[in-house]
Amino acid sequence: MNFVPNDLQNIAFKRSLFGYNILQVEDVIMKVVEDMAEMIRENAKLKEKLEEAQEKVKYYKTIENNLHNSLIIAQQTSEEIISNARNNADNIVKEAELKAQQIIDNAHKEVLGVKFEYERIRRDLNAYKVKIESTIKSQLKLLDNLEDDDKLAETQAV
Repeated sequence: MNFVPNDLQNIAFKRSLFGYNILQVEDVIMKVVEDMAEMIRENAKLKEKLEEAQEKVKYYKTIENNLHNSLIIAQQTSEEIISNARNNADNIVKEAELKAQQIIDNAHKEVLGVKFEYERIRRDLNAYKVKIESTIKSQLKLLDNLEDDDKLAETQAV
C-alpha cells in the first residue's frame, strides 16, 4: 500500500510553468490506482470470507436448531415413556389388588363352606350319638329285661 488517507491530504505537488508537475501527478495517480485496485481485491476477498463465514454460521445455527428440536423431542418422548410406565405400574397394582381381593373373597367363601360343613357334620355326629345312645339304652333295657326274666324264671324254678 502506497498511501493512507492522511498521505493523500498532505500531498503537495510542485508547480511547473503550466501548472503542476505532470510526472509527479501521474505518479501519485498511478499509486492511488494501485492502492484502490489492491483494496478492491482485498475487499472482494473479505466479502468472500464473510459469505463463507455467514454460510458456516447458518449451517451451525441449523445444526443447533436441529439439536434443540431433537432434545425437545427426546424430553417429550422420555416424559411419555415415564407416564406410560407409571400408568402400566398403576394398572398392574390395580389388577393385583383385584386378584388379591378375589382370592380373599374365595378364601372367605371356602371358610364359610368349611364352617357350614363342620356344623352339618357336628349335627350329624350328635344325631348319630343320640341314635347310638338310644340304641344302646334300648339294648341295655332288653338285656335288663332278659336278666329280670332269667331271675324271675330262676325264682320260679326254685
